[in-house]
Amino acid sequence: MPDSAPLWSGRRARATDHAWLAPVPEPPSGPPEDEPGPPEPPKGRRTLLVVAAVTAALTALLATAVLLATGSGGTKTRTVQAPAVATGRTPQTQVNRIYAAASGGVVQVRTSSGSGSGFVIDGDGTIVTNAHVVEGVNSAQVRFDTHSPPINATVVGTDQSSDLAVLHVDPSRVGTLRPLALADSDQVQVGDEAVAIGFPLGLDKTATAGIVSGLGREIRAPNGFSIDKVIQTDAPINPGNSGGPLLDARGRVIGINSQIATAGNSQGNLGIGFAVPSNTVRAVVPKLKQGQTVAHAWLGVTTATASTGARATAGAAVADVTPGSPAAKAGLQPGTDVIVGVDGKAVTSPDDLNQAVDSHSPGDQVRLDVLRNGRHQTLTVTLAQRPNHVP
Repeated sequence: MPDSAPLWSGRRARATDHAWLAPVPEPPSGPPEDEPGPPEPPKGRRTLLVVAAVTAALTALLATAVLLATGSGGTKTRTVQAPAVATGRTPQTQVNRIYAAASGGVVQVRTSSGSGSGFVIDGDGTIVTNAHVVEGVNSAQVRFDTHSPPINATVVGTDQSSDLAVLHVDPSRVGTLRPLALADSDQVQVGDEAVAIGFPLGLDKTATAGIVSGLGREIRAPNGFSIDKVIQTDAPINPGNSGGPLLDARGRVIGINSQIATAGNSQGNLGIGFAVPSNTVRAVVPKLKQGQTVAHAWLGVTTATASTGARATAGAAVADVTPGSPAAKAGLQPGTDVIVGVDGKAVTSPDDLNQAVDSHSPGDQVRLDVLRNGRHQTLTVTLAQRPNHVP
């Protein structure tokens, strides 16, 4: 998993960090009090100096308006004109079109601890954002731009495992809602155009552009579990972009901007951002909108990539088993077992195993193909409900 930080600057229950800029003090208008100024010239000389200054100013003014040239025909004058002002605007870009189509549906989300972003998903007043943006609160305020009055929003539901949250505003308080459409994130390809819209660092609605720079990434959710199939982008995103949309070339949401890669103590943008895929949004948001708890299946193992002998492919080596978990009850052994299949489908990495488990529901029975000390075994496991936090 890459070294990454949530877009609330790496601290839980915090949204955008702000540093207020103090006004730059103006320089003093005269000499310091402890230093005498230059001696005042005599009165007569002062008059001459004023006349000389006025004469010089008039001469300079005339010189800027008229050029004098001496030729065989005598002195000629030519008026100098300023360059013409170019009219019209530059041709509209793809980013212009995406911003014009989608920005009306993007909002700022403010709580008592900071701010993030969000976007409208339907005409009923449903707004989607990150769970970490509204962590620990039951209500928030949203603005469709920094100049509009704040509108009260209710936190309808949150899912820490996917870092998603649903808010609701009264549509009559807004006027015209502009819902954003969700794209099929499974169809996204590396190199696709990507535009992020949000309120980074509390600034008014901001657009940045780049491409989809990677797919199938894994980031850590606020509760410690992993979020899979994450989209990587080089579109610059910063604290305050949390919960805002990552859009494709048609203005559709392909993901929700959630985290950025960091290096050392830096919490700023390094050119790698991560967005929770829109298909995860499509699966989770309807349940949150109805006030339901999102159920995630749980196996209860910690795994690492492991080579299976001389084969070039790899499996998910069991590094640890949580006591009392489905894996423990099924008899999985850390240090010796390598999971190479789930229900007949090959597992070549821990990501494959995570995605296979996530595709099921609590209570489902799955068949694990396991190599134990080089010998093949089949174990049946009944998956459980994922706990609120990693044990």
